[in-house]
Amino acid sequence: MMNISPRLAGENNKDYSYRVIRENMMSLTLAPGQVISEIDLADALQISRTPVREVLAKLKEEHLIDVVPQVGTYVSKIKGHLIEEAAFMRFTLEKEVLLRSCQSFPAEALLELKKNVGLQELLVDKKARELDFHQLDTEFHQIIYRGNHLENVWKSITRLSTHYNRIRLLSEREHSFEEAVTQHRQMIGLIEQGQTEQIEHAVKQHILAPMNQWEELYRDDSRFAHYFDVSSGISVC
Repeated sequence: MMNISPRLAGENNKDYSYRVIRENMMSLTLAPGQVISEIDLADALQISRTPVREVLAKLKEEHLIDVVPQVGTYVSKIKGHLIEEAAFMRFTLEKEVLLRSCQSFPAEALLELKKNVGLQELLVDKKARELDFHQLDTEFHQIIYRGNHLENVWKSITRLSTHYNRIRLLSEREHSFEEAVTQHRQMIGLIEQGQTEQIEHAVKQHILAPMNQWEELYRDDSRFAHYFDVSSGISVC
């Protein structure tokens, strides 16, 4: 069963169905490997099948849909090689963006970051708030890219990080996200103080190091093993 959020002002059927279906996939409400159909999705959203069909084609490009000819359409299982590619991209780009931020970063964007982390800290140790944290986490990094006038770079990262972000959310449900909040606070300090020499280590700890915990999620005896297709393996970049 999907979570059906209210339609936003100005959303047409295609935009609305894309946002709601994608949110349900990224929140794991529509679980990896789950069978889906145009008819069921259109009925749930109370719209025609045409925009849903177009949305599924778009989500397939984002690696969130697998179509098996003459068998069915599925929410894609989380794939190891796509996690690795996204982690490599995030590490490489985030390091450079933070280095730029240490040289110059708007005061208003820095204030946004501090407000965002303040909200994150309110969620620490709260039960079942992982999705709320995950959304704030996404906004935190988006603010950094926007402060560097790299909004389209962030959008590209978001489109290519669907598998990486789903396993991150799953991990945050199993472990505390307190360490990630602390790392966000440290990143703000590095930007404020222009400490470029510490950027690479900070980004490595934030983006790559958590992957060491993920094996327990996809190994054969995990209760989440059926969410994964790790035929290509997962490793720390």
